[in-house]
Amino acid sequence: MFELKPCDPATYRQQTRRSTLVIAVLFLALAMLLSSLAVMLFGEPGGDNFRFNVGGVFAGVLITVALVRGPFWTQPWMTSAVYGWQLKRSLMSVTNVMHKVSERVQANDPSAIKLLRFYHLGLIQMHELDANSSAQAQMVGEIEAHKAKMQALGIATEQTRLDPAWLDSLKSA
Repeated sequence: MFELKPCDPATYRQQTRRSTLVIAVLFLALAMLLSSLAVMLFGEPGGDNFRFNVGGVFAGVLITVALVRGPFWTQPWMTSAVYGWQLKRSLMSVTNVMHKVSERVQANDPSAIKLLRFYHLGLIQMHELDANSSAQAQMVGEIEAHKAKMQALGIATEQTRLDPAWLDSLKSA
């Protein structure tokens, strides 16, 4: 279950830039080291060593991905990047069933109404974190209309958790 958390956009961007830089430097170092090592061990002096260079880069990618998804994932310096990734994955899981969400909202299905509100709140936060105010401005009317509908139906408007049961109910409907 994913939950929206308050984040300072400036701090978020600073931390994600730093973690991205660390990972990029790590990848470059690994790719260069592994490519050089492969050429040194298996290459031919003056020969075509392209495949060993590509193999070293590919191995660098695999090791970098393993490190990011493994030990780096829980490190404090990765917290903002992990949160951003989880936020975007959660929003994508709703986007994938948006046609059903829209249908069920029209039918006043409480789960779909809550799911759409979570989606709106998540989009607002993502746009704030990414400093994308123009995309957010385009949705203000739709978001406010949905919020008013929720208030009229007596449904709480603070839907900061993505309940997997909401998605399951849409997929089975």
